[in-house]
Amino acid sequence: MALVPTLSFREARQCVIERVSSARRTPAVETVPFEDAAGRVLASRVTADRDYPPLARSMRDGFAVRAVDLPGTLDVIGEVRAGTIFTGSLGAGQAVEIMTGAPVPEGADTVVMVEYTEREGGRVYIGQLSPAGQFINPRANEARQGGVIIEAGTRLGYAEVAMAAAAGRAQLDVFVRPRVAILPTGDEIVSVDAAPLPYQVRNSNVYSLAVQVRRAGGEPEILPVAHDTHEGTREALAPGLQADLLLVSGGVSAGKYDVLEPVLATLGAEFYFDRVLIQPGQPLVFGRARGTFFFGLPGNPTSTMATFELFARAAVELLGGQREAPLAFTLAPLAAAFRHKPGLTRFLPARLGEDGRLTPLGWKGSSDVPAMVRANAFLVADASREMWQEGELIEVLLK
Repeated sequence: MALVPTLSFREARQCVIERVSSARRTPAVETVPFEDAAGRVLASRVTADRDYPPLARSMRDGFAVRAVDLPGTLDVIGEVRAGTIFTGSLGAGQAVEIMTGAPVPEGADTVVMVEYTEREGGRVYIGQLSPAGQFINPRANEARQGGVIIEAGTRLGYAEVAMAAAAGRAQLDVFVRPRVAILPTGDEIVSVDAAPLPYQVRNSNVYSLAVQVRRAGGEPEILPVAHDTHEGTREALAPGLQADLLLVSGGVSAGKYDVLEPVLATLGAEFYFDRVLIQPGQPLVFGRARGTFFFGLPGNPTSTMATFELFARAAVELLGGQREAPLAFTLAPLAAAFRHKPGLTRFLPARLGEDGRLTPLGWKGSSDVPAMVRANAFLVADASREMWQEGELIEVLLK
């Protein structure tokens, strides 16, 4: 097998995105009701069926007036609320009582909040200036008729579903979800309902991966466990290489029975990298065999979870038709001092509190799933830095 490079986190992630983006085909398309489209990737852009808003609307409860008449006492000539329209025209020295969302009457060019007015009978006193355009959402301020309001390749969330409904799109064209095969490896693996011996583990990685695949927009397909032999692994790989993406859990370290890479090599696989300078998850394999991209994910649970989020998630999203596959990095102040040994970029379980401060969770290693359960974020420790003080900003990846 040819020498395969070891990459930094950024290099490896860029490799995944470039390789998948350059080779992917446009997925098949299906049409679904808009209320079933959440989490799907839009295949055809959505355009505005009319101007949004279709009329200038008030952004506050108050009075619609002419700016040139202020300050002053004005005659109240009517009222307009959302769902109605004022049919007349507002002239000099006049005001119309208006509610939030109501169309602004013809002739008015500003809205004064009710809190800054004094009404007595049919007149209202406004003792301050109000610039033209204040608290008015102009016609077509949000979108113009025929303009694109949701681009193809967008993952549809609650805002996008609301926009589609507002634009009258009862049905939406979406991409078919990519089929992602998940192959567990290892003679130590037993079923979830088994009583494992001390040297055995239950088959949990495939189920965490299935959840992650669904969150990324894929359709998971769990395969039977592959035994730690060349023949068993080769046989188990065959159905996985018929999918859009193959995820293999385990078998990627340097041990005598870690046979995934040699077996894939016999299938003509091209390897893009087989080690990344991160923790957890250093022995991560990415390549392509028989036209299918594959990841060999480390078998320890937190390594499996982390490497999927950092690398494989992007592949699922791109294969599903998304235009981009960004990671949700941000910065947060540390709740306590933190240090690590430089050389690796570390993604460690942490908790981001309501006060915005990040607390490391004392991760015990790659099998520490309880720490992942308590975490809502990953602390991202830069490979070139050793120490952070309490209160210093550190990079965070939201979980």
